[in-house]
Formats: sequence, structure tokens, C-alpha cells
Amino acid sequence: MRARGRSAANQVRIIGGLHRGRRLPFADLPGLRPTGDRVRETLFSWLQPLIPGARCLDLFAGSGALGLEAASRGASQVVMLDSAPQVVAQLEQSRQLLRLGEVVSVMRADALAWLRGAATPFDIVFLDPPFAAQLLPECCRLLSENGWLAEGARIYLEDDAGRGLAPPDGWELLREKRAGQVCFGLARPRQDGG
Repeated sequence: MRARGRSAANQVRIIGGLHRGRRLPFADLPGLRPTGDRVRETLFSWLQPLIPGARCLDLFAGSGALGLEAASRGASQVVMLDSAPQVVAQLEQSRQLLRLGEVVSVMRADALAWLRGAATPFDIVFLDPPFAAQLLPECCRLLSENGWLAEGARIYLEDDAGRGLAPPDGWELLREKRAGQVCFGLARPRQDGG
């Protein structure tokens, strides 16, 4: 019984789209916290008109909750990054299980190093780094300065509620909410460049 409970605790459920209701395991690592169902429901209702056909980047993929949800809802491409080998192996298994080989690619990479490389613009970026690392400011800077954001791109930000969200200069926060110890929001670069 105990092992079964632990197993259920290490699952994430896809809440919408083609794979709605599917439960997928994720790696059991300290600090790995999937974005909760309620937060994802809110986020994907915000993104609903933008997801079909979108190119998505999940920089700190972890459980895969955000990237796999985007793929289930009709994104044309989802690139999922994580630096932990166990996480990458589990994400690859989930990708194969859901038969998302044409849509989802999984890479083992350090997000900051990867963002310093050659850029391909994305329509939607999921930015949910480990809270303790405080990587949001640097990731946002690299996304903006290195050409990772397509025109009209949306960036999902998630951080500890105690810090709140502070998008960089030149970005606007379109939506923001709190859920327990988490604050989350949707941002974009300002259209007027200001």
C-alpha cells in the first residue's frame, strides 16, 4: 500500500486536449514540484487561443506538466529541457508513451547555457525554474537579448509567492495570480518597445 501511495504522488495528470486524463510518472528528485492542476487550468485558459500551432519552449521541464499539456492541446512543437539525467529519461519515456515524437523533443541541457546558444524564436515559453536558484531574471534577459522570442510571444513565469513576479524592463505582465506559496503570471515584451 505504501509504495502505491508514493507512486501516485509522483504522477502528473494531463488536464486537457488529446491526452486529457492521462497520468504520467515523473522522476522522484528533491525540489521537483509539478505545476498544480488549478494553476495549469488557469494558465491554459489564458493561452487557449494561442496554443494550437504554437512553438513552445519548456526551459525547466521537470515533471513535463507544462510542455506535455501544450502538446496535448495542439502545439506544433514543444522543446523540453532539463539538466537532470533521470528527469530527461522520464520525459523521453512519456514522450514515447504518448506518441509525441513528431511534436515533442527532449534535451538534456543547462537552461542558461542553452539560451546563450543560437536562437530559434518561440511563441510560448514556460519559465518555472527551481525557486531557490532565483534564475528568472537571467533567463528573461537571455530570452529577450538573444532572439528566442517570436513577435507577440508569451512567457509564463512562476516563482515563490514571497518574492512575487517582476518582469524585466521592456516587458509587461498581462496576468498574475497566486496559489498557495506560488505566484504565476503571463508576460510579453511590450509591443511599443518601451
